[in-house]
Amino acid sequence: MTVTLDNAYWLGLLVSVVLPVLVGLVTTRVTHAGVKAVLLLALSTVNGFLVEYAGPHGDDYSVQTAAILALVSFAVSVLTHFGLLKPTGISGKAQDTLVTAGRHS
Repeated sequence: MTVTLDNAYWLGLLVSVVLPVLVGLVTTRVTHAGVKAVLLLALSTVNGFLVEYAGPHGDDYSVQTAAILALVSFAVSVLTHFGLLKPTGISGKAQDTLVTAGRHS
């Protein structure tokens, strides 16, 4: 039995790995962790539904499959954040890059 995945699924997996960095780019260190989690969940949901839309399924779009893909995307994103990006300092550097909290002179 050979298992093959369409390019849309591989791209969705890659996007899932990059999503925590994207959240770090648009938030600051003082942003509440819950806000970051909700933002990551929303982006993961969009990713899951877009992957299902782009996937090779013929004419039948499956909301159930899209929901599962969204959950997988969220899980991969969280695991990537805590397992790779946070320990190496990439998350902190991303948060210091684009958006900064108001600075007082």
